[in-house]
This record gives sequence, C-alpha cells and structure tokens, in this order.
Amino acid sequence: MNPAHPTEPAHGISVSPLLTCHPAKQELYGADTYFQESHGQLAALTDDVTGFAHRHAALLLKPDAVVARRLDTAVDWLAEHRIRIVGAAVTRLTRTMIRSLWYFQWNLATPYRRRLAALFLEDADALVLLVRPEAVPDVPASVELTRLKGPTDPDARQPGQLRHLLGRHSYLLNLVHTPDEPADVLRELAVHFDDTTRESLFRSALAGEDRTAHALELTGRLYAATKPRELDFDPAVERLRDTVSRHLGSHTDALPRTLLETAWERGVDLDPWDAVIVGSKVLPMRVPGRAPVLDGADTDTWRRHLDALRARHS
Repeated sequence: MNPAHPTEPAHGISVSPLLTCHPAKQELYGADTYFQESHGQLAALTDDVTGFAHRHAALLLKPDAVVARRLDTAVDWLAEHRIRIVGAAVTRLTRTMIRSLWYFQWNLATPYRRRLAALFLEDADALVLLVRPEAVPDVPASVELTRLKGPTDPDARQPGQLRHLLGRHSYLLNLVHTPDEPADVLRELAVHFDDTTRESLFRSALAGEDRTAHALELTGRLYAATKPRELDFDPAVERLRDTVSRHLGSHTDALPRTLLETAWERGVDLDPWDAVIVGSKVLPMRVPGRAPVLDGADTDTWRRHLDALRARHS
C-alpha cells in the first residue's frame, strides 16, 4: 500500500486519504488532539501507521452489553468470523468521554438521548477489543467490522450480524460500537486510553498476540462488578409504572412516555436502566432533518475510494 501524502494543513498534521473517505475528516482529524496523540504514538512504534490502521478495527462492548451478560457471546462471534482479538482493555464512559467519542455525530442527538445515555453509559465499565481479521478484506478492517456489526436501527438488523445476535432492544441500547474508518480507530483509542495503556495495546497488536484469554478474563471481572439486568421493554414499563404509581399514591395507566416525563417532572427516583429501556423506545433520539458533522462510509464507498486513489497514483 502506497499512502498518499496530502499537503501539510495549517492547523494540524496530514491525514492520509487512505485513513478516511471524507476530506472534511482529514482536515478536522489532523487538528484533533486525540487523533494526533494516537497517530504520533503509533508512528514511534511502526513505519506503517496507515497499514496498521487498515488491518485493525476496534469493538466497544458498552455497559448494556456488560449488564446483559453478552460479552462472551461477542467474543465467540468474533472467533466464528475469524477475527482475532489482539488487544483488550477496560474503559469507563464518563460524561466527557461520551461527548469526545461522538463529538462529530451528537449534533443530531436530542436532549432526551443525551440524558438517557448519561444514565447507562456511566453506570458500569465497558470493554474495548482491538481486533484483526485473519483474512485481509478488500476494505479496511474497521469498515468490514462495522458492516458485520449491523446498523443502529434494530428493525434493520439481519441474522448473522453481531447486533442482531446480541439483542434488538432499541436505537440507543445497541450493546456495541465500532469506529467507522481507520482514522476513527486511531482517534477513539486515544479517547479511551492514556499513553501507557494505548502503547500496550499497540505493541500487543503489532506482535500479533492472541489476547482472547485476556478478554475473557476482563469479561469475568466486569460481570463480577455489576448486577445482571434484563433489557426487555414490557417488564421495564411495569416497573416504571409501579414506581410512579407509588409516588402519586394511586395507580396510573398513563402511556410509557407520559410515565417517564411525569417521573422526571416530579423528581421521582427511577431505576436508571428502566428509564433507559423505556425512554430509548418511546422518546425521539434524533433531531429530524439534521445530519452528523462527520459520518462513516460503507464498503462500496470505500472500494470506489480505493480504486480512485490507485488510479490517481498509478
């Protein structure tokens, strides 16, 4: 692979078009502290930063996957798809980290979505897996894993996709996240981890180590530190109804959205998971007509992008 060398930008470092399909992402990430940190650290360890970013992907198993006890299922799914775990580490999705991870996408999130995300993403630790497909795909590993993971919309998920396997709960409770493109893999690793942890992950991946056993060890620790939860909608509605009825002093047959909004208006102390399970189903998650500042690109777009780069440099 012969990476292109764009003109050095005024506000940051050069980002190769082999790391993203989007010129706007090249410019913004070149000036982004997280991307710069990860890129610079990896460049000190290998001369092939672009190749590394193409060969590797990351899988974030969120707190909903932890409490639903679906981490080991995801590890098994990776093995079945011949995707090797070459690094694993625990992360905590704080308020600041959540906004850093989705900084260029959360402009379309409603206030409801931000409120609900804070309730569950900060409730438990999460697991990040750095992975590499054994068979090299014709697109970056991150793009291929994002395809195999399945979409955010639970109704659009298909059998065989990871999100379909783990549970089609709601738009927000989707259990896993993947960085969209190679540039996103580098940036998000810097959002999650400090220099020491990130270097350990990079070195493990560069050495081609199989870290499945370590991932399962971390899985056991995360399970031991959290109570299991069911993420089913109907039981959560009934628990929410009971809580609100006790607060009101009489039974209420209000619709789920009204229950939740009444509880918030009156300061009722709700179980956070019940609020998320119900709210993510009945409240709007996206502002209509608004697009993210930056987005990913599907496999067909990436194939055309790579073909164009090859033609330009042949």
